[in-house]
Amino acid sequence: MLGMGSALETLCGQAFGAGRVDMLGIYMQRSWVIVIATALLLSLLYVFAKQILTAIGQTAAIAEAAGVFAVWMIPQLFAYAVNFPIQKFLQAQSKIMAMAWISSVALVLHTVFSWLLMLKLGLGLVGAAVVLNSSWWFIVVAQLVYIFSGTCGLAWTGLSFEAFRNLWAFVRLSLASAVMFCLEIWYFMALILFAGYLKNAEVSVDALSICMNILGLAVMIAFGLNAGVSVRVSNELGAGHPRNAKFSLVVAVTTSTVIGLLLSLILIIFRNQYPSLFSTSSQVKKLVVELTPMLALCILINSVQPVLSGVAIGAGWQIAVAYINIACYYLFGVPLGLILGFKFDLGVMGIWSGMMSGTVVQTCVLLFMIYRTNWNTEASLAEARIKKWGGYKDSEVNEIEK
Repeated sequence: MLGMGSALETLCGQAFGAGRVDMLGIYMQRSWVIVIATALLLSLLYVFAKQILTAIGQTAAIAEAAGVFAVWMIPQLFAYAVNFPIQKFLQAQSKIMAMAWISSVALVLHTVFSWLLMLKLGLGLVGAAVVLNSSWWFIVVAQLVYIFSGTCGLAWTGLSFEAFRNLWAFVRLSLASAVMFCLEIWYFMALILFAGYLKNAEVSVDALSICMNILGLAVMIAFGLNAGVSVRVSNELGAGHPRNAKFSLVVAVTTSTVIGLLLSLILIIFRNQYPSLFSTSSQVKKLVVELTPMLALCILINSVQPVLSGVAIGAGWQIAVAYINIACYYLFGVPLGLILGFKFDLGVMGIWSGMMSGTVVQTCVLLFMIYRTNWNTEASLAEARIKKWGGYKDSEVNEIEK
């Protein structure tokens, strides 16, 4: 659903840049229709979680506990469906501080009530579910109050039947965004899954989990730049300023590269010390030290790659990037990782090296795409997209596309 909601990064950003602020609320409502419908379908997985887990061989106790927790988490699923489009709606207008303050208050409340319900009152998983649901719905309600209070001006003028126009085209872009996003997330999840089939799997999984946690922390900066460059590129293309869009991406890529190099260097310098922060096992710590050079390279590449993905989202290239991800990740990276890890008996280093090769190839392809891009053409395409989905006549759209 987060991936589907990211379609708004393209549409709202370009519409805002073009001065079609009145369309932002319409786009958000269209996204609500699509993402809430998706949440309805996904809720079936929550309802039948116990049966699904039992069918795939999970123990009865875990399946029972997970099934109860999943049902209690259904309200959070619909909070996601409402919240993700709101995030993109506000990001397109650069109203980041409002979201930051709301999230900060939610974090404080979440921490207090987690302690109260789970530890003090002993409600366990049910208490955790109640707190999570409440925290997410607090964020949703607070953001809606912020929007409805008039702070967004013409961007929100109320509910409209215009939200149901061009819905299929919106669905296609949303699905492409979801596929692009999910293929990237699942790729690194698969890495730990494959490590579970190695000899001495417990040590491999523990060491790899430590590396993935560090990687997750390191790339948070890159994900922030991803959101920023997506907004800037989409705004500038919508405004018809292709040179500014190109300048924004150059600044973002340069910044992310420097940050990635610094973080990688720090990790290499303290490679013999930091594993002790995560584990007391000598075997795990030794393997983490051995994996550190690969982790440093991974941090560098994954500091740049999210920024390139942000450029792609800002320009509306989700469909093309989804195909690139399939080819680079799943047709090249995964097979190579499995061959190196199992066929050549290189273990976790082999699996990670192969899959990292897929990420490197994908990053190089995106860099080549961006290098060859005619940004004047992209600005014209953005104008045509705004006219097509903004209520203009088809003849006007065709004139722009020419």
